[in-house]
Amino acid sequence: MIFQGRFTGKVLVVTGSAQGIGHAVASRAVAEGGQVMFVDRADFVDEVARSAARGQAGRTASISVDMETWKGAQDAMEAAHIAFGKIDIVINGVGGAIRMRPFHAFEAIQIEAEIRRSLMPTLWGCHAALPYLLQGGGGTIVNISSNATRGIHRVPYSAAKGGVNALTASLAMEYAESNIRIVAAAPGGTEAPPRRIPRNPGGDTPQEQVWMDEVVEQVKDSTFLKRYSTIEEQAAPILFLASDEASYITGSVLPVAGGDLG
Repeated sequence: MIFQGRFTGKVLVVTGSAQGIGHAVASRAVAEGGQVMFVDRADFVDEVARSAARGQAGRTASISVDMETWKGAQDAMEAAHIAFGKIDIVINGVGGAIRMRPFHAFEAIQIEAEIRRSLMPTLWGCHAALPYLLQGGGGTIVNISSNATRGIHRVPYSAAKGGVNALTASLAMEYAESNIRIVAAAPGGTEAPPRRIPRNPGGDTPQEQVWMDEVVEQVKDSTFLKRYSTIEEQAAPILFLASDEASYITGSVLPVAGGDLG
């Protein structure tokens, strides 16, 4: 369901918007009247942004940056401000488990990679966005967490998303007096089209595939509804949190996981 005009007059920055949940969120925000900066390190983010604009000039812009770095986040926010003159809403969507394996089987370099992928882009995204929101007199940040703060075979990812939850709560308290709301959505398992860039470019070993299958079984079994969500079932609550309809919600993490609170 599209809410016509819900984001009219609003400028949104959506990171991780070339594919998956981020793509659905950014595209729907355009359809609901927003001007949207599509941010991703995938080089096809420009193509995705042009497609979402549906020929309407000035509705979208895009930048390819690495949100795992401070400079990437800074460049993304600066580009949005240059393109649209302000920033009202930031949706930090970069993240995702790279590997599935028992914690003792992770190598140190793999643990560090999981933290860089699923905590640092949100940390840097918030840090880079806040000066623009303060300059504009307020705004909203929606961080994409996960219900996998409790789950098997992805402890480093779980720790990173636990960090996102803590970051959300602390920043919300710190910036409430500046008219800035900071909230998070915590998606559960989600059915999605095949990724153009896989979560683990090196591919899974046969044993990792077994562990992945165990994760899928655990995730579905932990939900009341016994299934994965659709992408649309994730995009809708994220955009609700970003909208003025959620104006009295801040510091909260909204589970969107079929009853599994993580």
